[in-house]
Amino acid sequence: MTREKGTDTLVINVNVEIPATALQAIVANAKKIAGRDQKGIYRVDTADKVSQVISKFLLETDFETYAKDIQHCM
Repeated sequence: MTREKGTDTLVINVNVEIPATALQAIVANAKKIAGRDQKGIYRVDTADKVSQVISKFLLETDFETYAKDIQHCM
């Protein structure tokens, strides 16, 4: 994920409603990327991966412009 120079971002904790299938896909992909360790266990922080995916989506879809439109806050 890349950010423009000089762009300030914040990490916030919120509750976000997403489809269960989206969460399942993120977890499955995270497991594929991480792979199993020597004991056959996946060592991946899925909550962190969900945060990364949502943050990347918001950055790539210009969430800032969307948020500035008062119609989206009603």
